[in-house]
Parts: sequence; structure tokens; C-alpha cells
Amino acid sequence: MKYWKKIVTFLGLGLLLVLFTSACSRTTGSKSASKPNTPAKVSKGNKNSKTLILYFSLSGTTKGAAEYIHKQTGADMIRLHPKTPYKGYDNAASRGDRERRRNIHPALATKIPNFSKYTTVLIGYPTWWQRPPMLIHTLFDDYNFKGKTVIPFTTSMSTPISASEKVIKQLAQEDGAKFKNGIRYDDNDSQVKKWLQNLGLTE
Repeated sequence: MKYWKKIVTFLGLGLLLVLFTSACSRTTGSKSASKPNTPAKVSKGNKNSKTLILYFSLSGTTKGAAEYIHKQTGADMIRLHPKTPYKGYDNAASRGDRERRRNIHPALATKIPNFSKYTTVLIGYPTWWQRPPMLIHTLFDDYNFKGKTVIPFTTSMSTPISASEKVIKQLAQEDGAKFKNGIRYDDNDSQVKKWLQNLGLTE
């Protein structure tokens, strides 16, 4: 009888050990996914594309703009993610304003593979307080744009891109990159298409 009790006890402990190990594995995987420099999900364009679309989107509006440009150009496309996500509109507003006022560059979670191969980089962002979110500053902190051509595009209800692209132009020139004027996307597909044609980026 004692022999069978020992077997049942041993099996029970073994089961608990398996469950604990499994739980730890799930927890570790979840944490590793939120660490900085996690590989980016790349939406591939042309096989030999040297044009890259990088964008940060909070509500999905800038994502829609980036996807349209991706479709028109055949460029590779990557969405930028901060290490600590913005939790909704109110949090983004208060945190974004604090980052702007204090010149805080929030850590970037996205790792861009083969960045050196691209010669032209389109950078998309929502306009916050007439400028790009500070995460875009982090992008220039983390990656070398020297010799590349930088082109911005933004989404905003009313603020023209002229207000925010000054910041992008300065960041690009400080990094030794060329700069070309961008566009504000407000569902004006025909205007964006003409802009891309003038840049020589359409397929």
C-alpha cells in the first residue's frame, strides 16, 4: 500500500513540475517578445527593392497610408514599435507631450534587417504637436542614414507637413542623408500617386 502511495506522490510531483516548467516557458517567451531589437515583420515588395517604408502608427491611419504607398511603389515595408507601447489615445497624448517637452527618445523595439542595403527610406508618422513623435528621433539615433535619401509622409487632420518635415530634414541632414519633400496623407490617393510618380518611385 505504501509502495503505491509513493508512486502516486511521485507522479503528482512530476505533473506539477511539468506544469510549472510549461508556465515558465510561456512567461519567458512573452517577455522576450517585448525586448528591444526584436526582428521586424517585413512586408516584402520587389525582390531587388532598395526602397524601404518605415512607419509608426497609433490609430491605424498612418498604417493605411503606408500600405497604399507600399502598393504603389513595391517597396519593402516595416512598422515601427516602441519598446513600451502607448496605451490608448489619452496615454499617448500625455506621454507623447512629456517626451516632446523633455526631449525623451523612447526606446525602439523594432530591429530593421539589412538596413544598409536601402538607398531610399520613406518615413511615415502621425503629426503630434506639429512635429513627428519622438520615436522618430530614436530611429535616427539607432540607424545610420548617411548616403540615403529620406522622404517623409504624415497623417494629420489639418496640420500641413511643412511643420513636421523640418524636423525630419534636420535629422536627415545631420546624419549625412539627402532629403526630399514629403506629403500629408488624408485619403488623397490620386495626389499621393502623383507625388510618388514625381519622385520616380512608382512601379
